[in-house]
Amino acid sequence: MIMNAKPPPIDKMQSREVIFEFRPVGGIMRVSAMDTATMTEITIQCPLTAGEAVFQKNALLRLAYVLDKRGLLS
Repeated sequence: MIMNAKPPPIDKMQSREVIFEFRPVGGIMRVSAMDTATMTEITIQCPLTAGEAVFQKNALLRLAYVLDKRGLLS
């Protein structure tokens, strides 16, 4: 079955202030991202080998998804 999932509106995140925190745990990197306007925080895990750009992009995508689902992204 093919699902037509709507991608999170990442372009709407450019004007928002987001704080990132990186914590290595064994072979993974735990990345937290917090939207300062709504105090919404998410945490994801990535392989250490992925690199900081991938960590930030994936965390920002997840944060945009959560904010959109809660109706907080305008």
